[in-house]
Amino acid sequence: MKTLKIIATIALLTLAGKGAFAHEFWIDPTAFVVAPDAMLAADLRVGEAYRGGPQPYLTQSFTRFEIVQDGSARPVTGRLGNIPALQMGDLSDGLAVIVHETTGQMLTWTGWDRFLAFAEHKDLGDVTAMQAARGLDQEGVTEVYIRYAKSLVAVGDGAGMDGRTGLRTEFVALTNPYRDDPALGFAAQLWLDDAPRADVQVEVFAKSPDGAVAVSLARTDAEGIVRLPVAAGMRYMIDAVVLEAVAPDQPTNTEWRTLWANMTFGVPG
Repeated sequence: MKTLKIIATIALLTLAGKGAFAHEFWIDPTAFVVAPDAMLAADLRVGEAYRGGPQPYLTQSFTRFEIVQDGSARPVTGRLGNIPALQMGDLSDGLAVIVHETTGQMLTWTGWDRFLAFAEHKDLGDVTAMQAARGLDQEGVTEVYIRYAKSLVAVGDGAGMDGRTGLRTEFVALTNPYRDDPALGFAAQLWLDDAPRADVQVEVFAKSPDGAVAVSLARTDAEGIVRLPVAAGMRYMIDAVVLEAVAPDQPTNTEWRTLWANMTFGVPG
């Protein structure tokens, strides 16, 4: 039990540390195509440029963790401290959508310049003007961040389509990368609550079989749809962030909330 407590403490410190709030959180399947009788295994990772350390299975770190197939959700269960965090079998033929929502994590920015650089990198708007308009100073800016991650995995033939899962913000794939022609590209619609997010920056990470990662930026159109060229044999991650104002008189004295939408998928090669 003592060992598990140590694992939990280290993992939560990692999630709340410098790398976690500045960088991405994603679901990283061992394989994006698995046989129906095989184990589906996936790491939860925090890092930069599509590289990061695995996080253990900790029930206190998430509010949702499930696999959705054909509209039916199955909770992901595991042993505390498991790495990979997801290790499940007995899945049906078809597209499996892994869904993960973290608990909210608090942070205090150690300098305004760091918060400003983060906001500029994620295209969150003129935070200097927004901070001033709210009558807030630039010292000790506080934030709570929540991660909403999805991953598309083909079980057997991989047939089926993604759909909305009820995450506050999420990408919904309009393309099945395991069934559709990669020459036609990949499309996903970005949502916040009940509305598509138009004209929003999407960060795109493309990882080749040798591990090299190319990072680029795209934008959603008027319907919240981002369209991307893809290539066989590649792994992809897409990420978009929402910045929300929070009343600082709440018990946590938080000024801002960020909501991170992330999706990973592969293109068979």
